[in-house]
This record gives sequence, structure tokens and C-alpha cells, in this order.
Amino acid sequence: MADPNTPDNALETPDVLNTLENETAPAEAGALGRIINAAGSVFAFCFVVSMAVLIYEIVLRHLFDAPTLWAHETTTFLCASGFIFGGLFSASRNKHIRVVIIYDYVSSKVKRWLDIGIYITCAISTGFFSYAAWLVVKRAIFTPGGELRFETSGSAWNPPTPALLKMFLLAVLVVMTVQFIVFAIAHIRGKASPNGSGSNGSGSNKASPENA
Repeated sequence: MADPNTPDNALETPDVLNTLENETAPAEAGALGRIINAAGSVFAFCFVVSMAVLIYEIVLRHLFDAPTLWAHETTTFLCASGFIFGGLFSASRNKHIRVVIIYDYVSSKVKRWLDIGIYITCAISTGFFSYAAWLVVKRAIFTPGGELRFETSGSAWNPPTPALLKMFLLAVLVVMTVQFIVFAIAHIRGKASPNGSGSNGSGSNKASPENA
């Protein structure tokens, strides 16, 4: 959370932008966090590819009067994949949204226990969401008779993107559950600084003139 006294353009200085570009998952995220962080570049590229597909579609549609059947659904699939992975990416960097009305005013010891409770709660929640996602995936990839058949979009192109996105969401939720458990264990062992009190903190950190 930025300091209200910090000028708006202070967050756009080259030093800050360079810091954001070089930012990575905190140490307490473990090897899993580093893997997720590395995969982020791949999924970020999905938006670049989707932009290229849209430009291609516009050129064909308006200059050659030859629109494609696959451009719209391809860009939807790519962007949806990027957004789904974005939640996991934010969690691995410990940048998920949190309410800090009480958190910012307690001691480091209390923050540590709050962090443990937060991560355990998040792990339980994403665990339940994973189970719910699996129920959705079963209906998307199996017929009532048990045969494998992916759910399709129902369009003229009719790709199996709905089923693929539901399976990807399930995988992301499972990995997110594990990531929250990794964070909780790191805080229980005292190997992580409380969020907001160090460089590995979450978005609750307040900017100072030195790092703004």
C-alpha cells in the first residue's frame, strides 16, 4: 500500500520499474514458488499472442473480407488461461489482496501467527474449491455413461476449450493449495518475516522515500 504522501509519479521512476521487473517469489515460497514465478513469463506471453491473433483477424476481416472461425475463441482461451494463472502467480509472490486494518498495527510476533492462520485458511478454502472444480471437470470431460468426451464451445469451430479451461482451473487450484501450505510451514518454522515488515512482504508494505 503506497504512502499517501508519496507523489503519484514517484511509483513510475526507473528505479521502481526496474525493481518490479526483477521481482521474484519470496524465499518462503520455496521451490514451488520459483517454478510458478518462472512460468509466469509463459502465460504473460498468452496476451501478446492473443493481440497478434486479433490483429490478424482484423486484417483478414476488413481488408480481405475473409474472417476466421477460430480467432475470437482462441483469444478468449489465451486470455482466460492468463487470468487463471494470474491468481496462482500472485499467491506465489505473496501479493494477494489482504485487509490490513488490524494487521499493520500489531507486533511482529502477532503478525506471524496471523500469517499462519491466513495461510491455513487459504489452503483449506482452495482445497474445497479444488474439490468443487473436480466435480465440474468430471461433467466437462466424461459423458453420463463414463466415456471420455471433452465439452466443446458449440460454435462453428467447436473447440474443446471449455473443458481445457476447467481442467486448467482445477490444476491451478490444487497447486495454489500446496503453495499456501508451503507458506504456512515456512511461517510455523519461523523462516519467513511477517508480511509488511520485510522485503518479502505482501502488498501491505508501505512505500518509503528510499524505495519509492
